[in-house]
Amino acid sequence: MTTSFIQLDVWKKAHQAVLSVYVLTKTFPPDERFGLSIQMRKAASSIPANIAEGYGRRGPKEKARFYTIATGSAEELKYFVILSKDLGYIKDIEALWRGIEDVCRMLRRLTDTTLGMAPPRCS
Repeated sequence: MTTSFIQLDVWKKAHQAVLSVYVLTKTFPPDERFGLSIQMRKAASSIPANIAEGYGRRGPKEKARFYTIATGSAEELKYFVILSKDLGYIKDIEALWRGIEDVCRMLRRLTDTTLGMAPPRCS
């Protein structure tokens, strides 16, 4: 049984993604300082923040709502990663992309578990 959101593997992985995004966006052109850099950082930091907020909620529906918001932020971040690559700001997106995909998968599983739904079985 976890006693804090920081014990959740999904939160740890999401937090690592935030740190990666902050390092990555430091290399963006100066004219993106208040543009794409900020958008990516907001989307990335929203993921573990919503996991933490959901963890602190009492009812399963409330918890699941915040985990779903975190998933939406992760999907938003994926778009910003694609855009950054297409603009030439990022060369290799594979590691970051895999990390975000893992977070999305983990969040969906956490949401389903929170709502008492059995996760889908792999064949």
